[in-house]
Amino acid sequence: MTTVPYMRPPDPEFSYSVGDTVEVFCDHEKNGERVRGWLKGIVAQVDSKMVAVQFRSNVFLTDGWMVPDHILWYPVHSSSIRKPSKRPKQEIPFQEL
Repeated sequence: MTTVPYMRPPDPEFSYSVGDTVEVFCDHEKNGERVRGWLKGIVAQVDSKMVAVQFRSNVFLTDGWMVPDHILWYPVHSSSIRKPSKRPKQEIPFQEL
């Protein structure tokens, strides 16, 4: 893998790798309706300035067009992309049969 020269090391908060799960604020389909909100996706490509995120559901550009390859590009420091929020796992109580 080739390295990209930089003036200062990247901020760990904004470092992404291919295969990382991220959340992106975008227009997408949920239950057959178009909504705007956070959607989980997988990082497909990263360079020094941009991050490509691929989704399993339909995503839309801000002007309304559906993206056929389900991939949206974001600047690395965008406020519309983040690491997944850490939600505590809900424990399911054990029930004897």
